[in-house]
Amino acid sequence: MTEETIEQVLKFRDDRNWKQFHNPKDLAISISLEAAELLEVFQWSGGDLTCAGKMDRIREELADVVNYCILMADACGLDLDEIVREKVTRNARKYPVEKAFGRKEKYTELKDL
Repeated sequence: MTEETIEQVLKFRDDRNWKQFHNPKDLAISISLEAAELLEVFQWSGGDLTCAGKMDRIREELADVVNYCILMADACGLDLDEIVREKVTRNARKYPVEKAFGRKEKYTELKDL
């Protein structure tokens, strides 16, 4: 994500004086609610695991989730690039390619081949 995009989200908030309402608790709730709306796109879809015919709603809900994540990072003073890179590094240690390649098990269940 570019700094320009992050600044655009923050400017949208600031232009409306909404920062006063954006405390970490309420932002965490909003992230969860928007993620549930994204999940709702697939509700009752049975064996349909594709995005076909759902892309407009997926884009809309995923954007809401990401926007609230930007606002949460700002409220907590976190750098999104930094925390995502750190998480990828931690996950790489938990899920080494030689154990995790093509497997879905949680890292605690991965065994040496």
